[in-house]
Amino acid sequence: MKVKDIMTKDVATLNAEDSVERAAQLMKRYNIGSVPVCEGENVIGIITDRDITLRSVAEGENGKNQKVRDIMSSNPVTASPDMDIHDAARIMSERQIRRIPVVENNNLVGIVALGDIAVDSKLRDDAENALSSISEPSSPNI
Repeated sequence: MKVKDIMTKDVATLNAEDSVERAAQLMKRYNIGSVPVCEGENVIGIITDRDITLRSVAEGENGKNQKVRDIMSSNPVTASPDMDIHDAARIMSERQIRRIPVVENNNLVGIVALGDIAVDSKLRDDAENALSSISEPSSPNI
């Protein structure tokens, strides 16, 4: 099975000059945890709810004034539509990420999430293995 078979094709995006507040509003509106950051259709970064929490709120920043560019992760891992879904799940596991923008000819064409993999009964083991690696603590329990 290919990434294009399970990816979400309609993707909310931001540009680097949007405010962090706008990013949070998009996440709330669409009930999502990350948003690709684009220049045109070219993905230049990704911002997650965790980025907002750790790099903005925890630092006491004003989300109305702070730009997405200031806290996004640049050069995100991307997938191609023709990538095998097992490879995408392996990448998620290795990189400890839950979502991968899907790019074709430098244009964003979708996003694939761990949840997309988990809902397919034939891929459930891939999702379980990826989640196990993603959820590993990076430091001892407090």
